[in-house]
Amino acid sequence: MARVDLTVRGGGVFGLTVAFEAARRGAKVRLIETAQIGAGSSGGLVGALSPHVPENWNEKKQFQLESLVMASDFWGAVQETSGLPTGFGRVGRLQPLADDRAATLARARGENAARLWQGMALWQVISATGSPWEPASPSGLLIHDTLSARLHPRMAATALVAAIRQLGGEVVIGNALDEGAVIWAAGLAGLHALTHDLGRPAGDGVKGQALLLRHNAQDLPQLYVDSLHIIPHADGTVAIGSTSENLWTDATATDARLEEILARARAALPCLQDAPVLERWAGVRPRAKSKAPILGQWPGKPGHFVANGGFKIGFGMAPKVAQVMADLVLNGKDAIPEGFRL
Repeated sequence: MARVDLTVRGGGVFGLTVAFEAARRGAKVRLIETAQIGAGSSGGLVGALSPHVPENWNEKKQFQLESLVMASDFWGAVQETSGLPTGFGRVGRLQPLADDRAATLARARGENAARLWQGMALWQVISATGSPWEPASPSGLLIHDTLSARLHPRMAATALVAAIRQLGGEVVIGNALDEGAVIWAAGLAGLHALTHDLGRPAGDGVKGQALLLRHNAQDLPQLYVDSLHIIPHADGTVAIGSTSENLWTDATATDARLEEILARARAALPCLQDAPVLERWAGVRPRAKSKAPILGQWPGKPGHFVANGGFKIGFGMAPKVAQVMADLVLNGKDAIPEGFRL
């Protein structure tokens, strides 16, 4: 590569999507990952792309809505460029309703969604049909939203690497020189570096555990039941997650909390009762102190920028994060919400 316009530090979903977006706009990109692609939480199992509840609207929820609406085209472009699957599917989501009070609240939220989502997706209360893939609902009613989607994290990361290279970009595993503008998308290590540099907390990590079952439900909706995400992937597996742990001794160790999740998932969805466990996973997700992504200029470091703090919604936010960071760094257009700034 004769010259580099942009260096991206970090091979998680924010770094990969920013690098892809910049490369497809014609920038010469170098992505550097010191360990391995998806070394942190982006190498996990779940891949739930789901909206916040449509009420108490704010700039974070609006940003997420726009990103979820963009997702089909964005991940379609990744797949077309790379020739590899991402596991993306706009499958929707089902949630059981406990009683009439919960159903009344859900219908009110549906009216909010009609206004806030502007016809781009639906949030509605439907009757349960008794399908084996439906969670038991005490009220006989379910929330069905059509905005939720799923993505296979590891398929998506592999496709993004191939797409970046197909567009003439470099993906370096190890270390290399920074050239051009530098975007730091280094997950937990990046948050700690910001904390050290700024002299105030920028964020920290929250451990999560998840598991993968062999069960083919690839064309069915994702589920949110008993505080669990149950995600049917395109490869005939089902991911279940996850815990949120602020204290731990081993970031990658699974334990009894994951077995509890498995038991709850099987109780909620009996069709998973005999599904074999293929993998147990644990990792640490980067959460900014603001609980929103951190985007924009690194204070006091001209030419250096930050894209970090995806936490639980990183894959859902990634297309829009890639767009606004490419706009900022390549075109000088600043469309970052105030609540996302350092």
